[in-house]
Amino acid sequence: MSMTLPPMGDGHPHGAMRREDREIQDPAQLKQILAAGHLMHLAMASGDEPFLLPLFYAYDGEALYFHSAKGGTKMDLLARNPKVCFCISDYQGVIPDAQACNFEARHRTVIGQGICRLVEDPQQKVAALDRIVARFTPQSFHYPQANLTATRVVRIDIVAMKGKQHGMGG
Repeated sequence: MSMTLPPMGDGHPHGAMRREDREIQDPAQLKQILAAGHLMHLAMASGDEPFLLPLFYAYDGEALYFHSAKGGTKMDLLARNPKVCFCISDYQGVIPDAQACNFEARHRTVIGQGICRLVEDPQQKVAALDRIVARFTPQSFHYPQANLTATRVVRIDIVAMKGKQHGMGG
């Protein structure tokens, strides 16, 4: 399955980027940021109320994955509305300036939208958990069946994404 990204700029649900000189348009660079990050901020909606949380995740070149307990606010919201917005940043510190309002962040960021789906297949579930764990340790793990039963793995199929960078050179 190959991922085809929608047009950037006006074709993205967030609209055109004001600072075009900072926009990352190369899909390979966007994928590299997703692959390199460790923490994703995930936004969901409950009616007109936003809900945002940080999550460890994994990226397989096509989709994002995270795990969760069976219940709780996050899973309740996703059951009602599987549409999400995600943000992953490679923050590299501050670029100081003589003027306080001119300080900027040195970063590369991807913001995207996706549709969440539960991973039900046991082998795919374990593969996703292994990807998440591998982000933090080379150690391999066996997951007891009771833990697998109590754990939900969610796949985010990416619908659209765009990136922005500043102070990263090039």
